[in-house]
Amino acid sequence: MPEGHTIHRLAEDYLASFGGRPAHVTSPQGKFTDAAALLDGAELTTAEAHGKHLFLGFRAADWIHIHLGLFGKVDFGDAPAPPPTDTVRLRLANNTAFVDLRGPTTCALIMDTEKQAIHDRLGPDPLRPDADPAAAYRRVSRSRTTIAALLMDQKIISGVGNVYRAEVLFRHGIDPYRAGKDLTSTEWDAIWTDLVELMREGVRNNRIDTVRPEHAPEAMGRPPRVDDHGGEVYVYRRANLPCHICGGEIRTADLAARNLFWCPTCQKP
Repeated sequence: MPEGHTIHRLAEDYLASFGGRPAHVTSPQGKFTDAAALLDGAELTTAEAHGKHLFLGFRAADWIHIHLGLFGKVDFGDAPAPPPTDTVRLRLANNTAFVDLRGPTTCALIMDTEKQAIHDRLGPDPLRPDADPAAAYRRVSRSRTTIAALLMDQKIISGVGNVYRAEVLFRHGIDPYRAGKDLTSTEWDAIWTDLVELMREGVRNNRIDTVRPEHAPEAMGRPPRVDDHGGEVYVYRRANLPCHICGGEIRTADLAARNLFWCPTCQKP
C-alpha cells in the first residue's frame, strides 16, 4: 500500500495536470459512471491528501474520495488519451493530459460533511499544515501498545507506512517493541520532526530515501540498494543483511500482520 508521501505527490500531480480547467470525467469500468456523469465538464479546483486518502475537489462541495488500498494504481499520460481498458475506474482527460485510476479500494463522490468525517477519524498527518503532533503523543503516551504498532495506526498518526515506521525508529535508536507510554515527549518530537522532513523529501523525489549523507553508498563505498520499492534505507527489507552502522544482522518479525525490520544492536531495549 502506498505511503502518505505518494498520496500527497498524487494530489500535486492531479492539480498540475487538471487544476483550473474543465475535465472530461468518465468511468470506463462502469462502477463510477453516475458520479462521473455529474462531474463531467467540471473544473478540478483543489486536491489534497490526508494520510493515505486522496480528495479531488470539484465545484463548491463535490469531492472524489480515493483510497488506493493494496492494488490501486494511478497512471498519468499526455493527450491524446488512448482508448481506455475496462479496468479503468476513473479517467480524467483534457486537451493536454489524461489520468487513469485502476483497482482502488475506494472511489466515491462525497460531500463536505462526509469528507470532514474522514478527517475526523484520522490522526494528524506530518505533511499537512493543520497537523497537531501533540494530539498524537497524547494517545501514544497512554498506550501499552508497542511504538511500532502505534506508528502504523492511522487513527493516531496518518500516512506512515511500513517503510517510514521501520526507518524512523532506527534513525532514533528506538526499540520497536517499546511501549508507547515509555516514549518521552522529547523522543516523540524528534520522531515527528524527522517524519516531516523525510516525507517532504519523499514528495519531492517521489521515492523514499532515509539514510543520512554519511551512510550513502558513495560515502561508505558500498553498492547502492537495488529494490523496486525505491531508495536507500537502513533496515527496511534488509533482513539478515549487515547493519550499515554497527555491522550486526538486521532482524525481521511479524508485528500486527506486517513485517517489522530493526537492528537489535542499534535499537537496544
